[in-house]
Amino acid sequence: MSGHSKWSTIKRKKGAEDAKRGKIFTRLAREITMAARNGGDPDTNPALRLAVDKARAANMPKDNILRAIARGTGESDDAAALEEVTYEGYGPHGVAVLVDVVTDNKNRTLAEVKHVFSRSGGSLASQGSVTWQFEQKGLISLSSEGVDFDELFLVAAEAGAEDVQNDGESIAIYTPRDSLAEVARALRESGYTIEDSELTWVAKNEVALDKESTLRVMAMIEKLEELDDVQHVSSNLEISDEALEALTAA
Repeated sequence: MSGHSKWSTIKRKKGAEDAKRGKIFTRLAREITMAARNGGDPDTNPALRLAVDKARAANMPKDNILRAIARGTGESDDAAALEEVTYEGYGPHGVAVLVDVVTDNKNRTLAEVKHVFSRSGGSLASQGSVTWQFEQKGLISLSSEGVDFDELFLVAAEAGAEDVQNDGESIAIYTPRDSLAEVARALRESGYTIEDSELTWVAKNEVALDKESTLRVMAMIEKLEELDDVQHVSSNLEISDEALEALTAA
């Protein structure tokens, strides 16, 4: 299983803690707001449908969802000038890192992201110097409990999925960027419960480090993910089983 998938699994396990702090609702609301800029009807806006479904899966209150949609469509009095930005950089040991943010103040967010990189032994890079090492894919995650993998694989493949990975506890389904909504819809129509669905950066080639170095890089990634404006962090770090056990136990 790829390092990206392993880290996604860890984040889902830690998701309950984020939900308790209400932090996950803030991120979900911003995803909904950005998606709603292309239309406020989830039935005709696939990106909004994915964002709303993800919010519902996290038990986000309906009123919060509706407010987020209204902000995106400009119908709300507090409609904010949110912007999507991807910062590129290198973490410890030269690991490539992409940081996707949604912000209403790019100067503030840039300063916060730069601070984490510098304090962790990394540095920001110029635009385009890191993204070439990645491909943007759709990622759908669901629990493997009670799921017939072969049947799921067929449904996903027929809908356009590129890869399906199973680590024993969860299943990760990768799709082309433009096929995420279609594959997610096919899975739901077949009765599968999706835990998460998102666009993500997947490294073309991963970098293997020893356990201590891996943990150092992951500590930086966690600090970045704790920033309010950060939506996703991706890297080309390969996570060994030994490092995975340490991260899960932390």
